[in-house]
Amino acid sequence: MRLPLLIFLLLTLVSCATETPEPAVATEGDEPMQIRTLSAAEVVEGASTPTGQRMIADLLFAGLQALDADRLLTPIDDNAHARFQRVLAYDPDNEIALQGLQDIVARYLELAGEASRQGLFDEADVLLDRARFVDDEHPAIEPAAQALLTERNSGDLFFEFDGRELTRQTDAVRAQLADVAEQARKHNAFFLITAPNDDLGRWMFGVMREAVAGYRLRGNIELASRASIRLRMPQDTD
Repeated sequence: MRLPLLIFLLLTLVSCATETPEPAVATEGDEPMQIRTLSAAEVVEGASTPTGQRMIADLLFAGLQALDADRLLTPIDDNAHARFQRVLAYDPDNEIALQGLQDIVARYLELAGEASRQGLFDEADVLLDRARFVDDEHPAIEPAAQALLTERNSGDLFFEFDGRELTRQTDAVRAQLADVAEQARKHNAFFLITAPNDDLGRWMFGVMREAVAGYRLRGNIELASRASIRLRMPQDTD
């Protein structure tokens, strides 16, 4: 997401915004200037002032950090969307904030696709709704919704695993993996293992392979935040 470059640009903006101009020197005969200190509630900084620029730079920096950490719409007081919207309230044409909103939509679509591939269709629906909330006219949302519908109607089999049990490699998990392998052999199905890391994914595949010794399992391993297995059913050729 070009985060290092954006952070460099923001730090440069902050540096420029904090430069304080030399105070004007009163000449002899000038009338003394009357100064009234405003309360905090009365002070409204414009985007073009040094303080306003510093505030925008801080908001952009915090927004990019939240985006990078997947704090997209939540928590309510520390998310990327809220900070980018605040920037646009002061500077409607701010390119970094506008791009940040597009990046939020793209991330939600990515997460929806990941959930859909694992058979988590209700979760994928929620993620698509969040993308619509950010920008309901984004051109990639409708194709993503159609892809989700196709996945729902695929007829594939999906299996979820308890993360803690899987990490401990318990007998219950081994039995579950053996059952999945048997179904893969029965249906001559192509498997897709998703796991938090490569070692765990390979262990899952090893247990499945041992359970159907002599049968050649076919499939792939992908990294994802949660562990699951999808069995892709063969397509009818009639």
